[in-house]
Amino acid sequence: MASVPVKIEDGDRWAVAKVSIEKDGLKASGDVTLDIPYRSIIDLEAKGNVLIITTKERENQPYRLASVEKVLNVLKRQILLSCSAYRLSTFFMSPAIRGGVLVQNAVWEKGGIAVLKSGIWFFSQDHQICVPLSDVASIELTTREVQGKDLDVVKIDHIEDTDVVTSFVLCPLTTLQVLYNFLKESTKSMDMDGAELDPKSAQVAMLVYSGMDTAAIENMLAISHKEVDRVYDALIGLGLAEVVVIRREIKLTTKGVRYITDATKV
Repeated sequence: MASVPVKIEDGDRWAVAKVSIEKDGLKASGDVTLDIPYRSIIDLEAKGNVLIITTKERENQPYRLASVEKVLNVLKRQILLSCSAYRLSTFFMSPAIRGGVLVQNAVWEKGGIAVLKSGIWFFSQDHQICVPLSDVASIELTTREVQGKDLDVVKIDHIEDTDVVTSFVLCPLTTLQVLYNFLKESTKSMDMDGAELDPKSAQVAMLVYSGMDTAAIENMLAISHKEVDRVYDALIGLGLAEVVVIRREIKLTTKGVRYITDATKV
């Protein structure tokens, strides 16, 4: 049994405490008490130096623990090894590709994968990496060269900031198929049947994905700004896009026109 220093959110304050990492759960006593059985944990999130732990009994009021990175890593790994989640022992590489470019020094790590309520966690002795389910763009079975052999892997693409990031999971093929099916089911809410977009909207979405801005799309497709706005509204309404910049359109006043004409006189 080990004890680690943390701060536990208690109403409108953060209470200093020592959390015992026990065989069946996390416990603390004193100024603030804590008793979290591992098997009751259904979700785990890490935001900065705060760990958010959701249990079956407290889905709407999760526990919040703050500490230094080293302590949080110990807590995360113990929770991921023991919590109520779909979990497998695997080799993984995450991130492997970022923005279409191989990540420098990316290596296969021996550890596990745990699928919780809000995210897919990769964890090893040294790392704990979360891919939010809401950011998963695609999951597929494919092959990848590992030590000179083409092996079956699960490929997971997700959005991080504006980049597409790829992770790979490697385990025996029969287990891999089960993992793939479970991950597809876990991210089913993100699927579309392909019939929601008309051809023009699908074309615009593809150009946005390729990195084109609004002006370039208008020129490429020879369509008006109003038509692009209509497509954008449709994409936003379907949850396929979000507004990042609102473009301001202006026209010159009489004073502005006079200034330009005077400035351009020879």
